[in-house]
Amino acid sequence: MTARDISTKIRLLAEEKNAVILAHNYQVAGVQDIADIVGDSLELARAAAERREETIVFCGVDFMAETAAILSPEKTVLLPAPDAHCPMAGMIAGGDVRMLRERFPDAAVVAYVNTTAEVKAESDICCTSANALKIVESLKEDQVIMLPDRNLARYVARFTEKEILLWEGYCYVHDRMTSADVSRARLDHPDAELLVHPECRPDVIDLADYVHSTSGMIRHIYASDKVDFIIGTEPGIIHQIEKQCPGKRVYPLSEKAVCMNMKKTSLEKVIQSLETLTPQMVVPEEIAARARVAIERMLQI
Repeated sequence: MTARDISTKIRLLAEEKNAVILAHNYQVAGVQDIADIVGDSLELARAAAERREETIVFCGVDFMAETAAILSPEKTVLLPAPDAHCPMAGMIAGGDVRMLRERFPDAAVVAYVNTTAEVKAESDICCTSANALKIVESLKEDQVIMLPDRNLARYVARFTEKEILLWEGYCYVHDRMTSADVSRARLDHPDAELLVHPECRPDVIDLADYVHSTSGMIRHIYASDKVDFIIGTEPGIIHQIEKQCPGKRVYPLSEKAVCMNMKKTSLEKVIQSLETLTPQMVVPEEIAARARVAIERMLQI
């Protein structure tokens, strides 16, 4: 089938199954193009909670589909690529959170959305890269454990008087970007602004012009009078920037910063998932109920 035929088939199937297709900014271009909503973790979490369709097709990684299933237990949540795991989410388990609570009984626990349902269930509240500081500042506790991304925790610590306790987890995509990459990119594109994700290393953040979530990068570029931009995040976002910000030129900070798990979703897998309504993401209710509290606290803020 041609690309148009595939797209038409997916849209017909989505209508037939009463399904909404959600895709993260890091998905391959073709998958982004057939999605109803493309966005970052916060936007997709909100969409999962607010959409009325009976079926959610989540083109992303496993923790994202889990979040959708937690927020919409009455809906069918499909993860077309069931082996699309987030390595950072796998760097901490529920038992680790319980251990931290015993060690720091007066601390609030903030779980990045890039965690498993089990970890969210052991936490007080969730956050995204876009709202992490706002979430931390909303808490009454002076001591805050942030899980699992050490780089996001260190970034938030720059702007709060609260004591931030971090876990040594990280996103391998963002953590592999270096100050040497910045030097090369600045040399190649001297007129470009450098936008980086808060999951980047502190020395990379120090060299950036701005720090944004993925959707924050798109909004910044759209509103800017500048033309050239270097982005310190997964290059899948470039497709959305080119669609939403015509006339802007965007260069990846590192060509190696590719999330292979985000690329596991294909149009063929989306079709198969819609046809069979599998693979389904199911979170046990005893875990989902507690995780839902942490996610909804975030959404309320």
